[in-house]
Amino acid sequence: MPSKSKNKSVVATCVQEPTEDGSSMDFGLIKGDELRFLHQAFITDTLAAALELKDTDVRLYYIDDPDRVKLVGIVTDYLDRKLAGRAANSFKNNFALFDLERERWGIRIENVFQQCFATGYDQIIVVGSRTPTVTTSQLRTTQKMLCESDAVFGPTPDGRYYLIGMSGSYKIELSQFDWKSPTIYSEVVSAFADQSLKWSELEIWYAVERSDDLELLARDINQYRFEGDTITAHETELVLERILTRLDG
Repeated sequence: MPSKSKNKSVVATCVQEPTEDGSSMDFGLIKGDELRFLHQAFITDTLAAALELKDTDVRLYYIDDPDRVKLVGIVTDYLDRKLAGRAANSFKNNFALFDLERERWGIRIENVFQQCFATGYDQIIVVGSRTPTVTTSQLRTTQKMLCESDAVFGPTPDGRYYLIGMSGSYKIELSQFDWKSPTIYSEVVSAFADQSLKWSELEIWYAVERSDDLELLARDINQYRFEGDTITAHETELVLERILTRLDG
């Protein structure tokens, strides 16, 4: 699916594997097809948030594997049918798919940054596929921060990342780090600081990877709806409701 226009900013969502360099999606009784449906919803919601941004390209990166190709096809077909307004226009004109070799996480996201900078983007925001509650507002804030910073980091409570943004050029080799390390966040930040690069930090947020995270997810979705936000994590809400109904039955 080639991109028909290119802006100076891009949001690249990278599909994570169920087990990925020190992290995994483990929700106890939620397994098999239900886990796959939930992950599809996570990806759908992350892309939907990015597609609401103005003057921004959106890319989806995934491992070139039959199961991942099928998953991506389901997600993109659904978005093509369901999106409206600005997001639908952005999907039509500014969205593209890219496959990657099966490598460890640090190499894959490094390849994403390098590809995007080589294409001519000034700002690149990379997010994984386990943060369905990331909002368009958070992504917009990242873009604003990148106007003044070499990098923007989105930390998780356990010392990892839910988002990494870079501006101008690729300055730190992310493949050199051990992404299984419990101190990966501080290691990458220190590497930027050692080169006197300017970096900014977003609010602490979370990746949805464990059963306890589902409680945070449900809490935040309820808060968004109370505030009148009916869009953020919409597909995740629908899938989660079906799963919880079955578990309660």
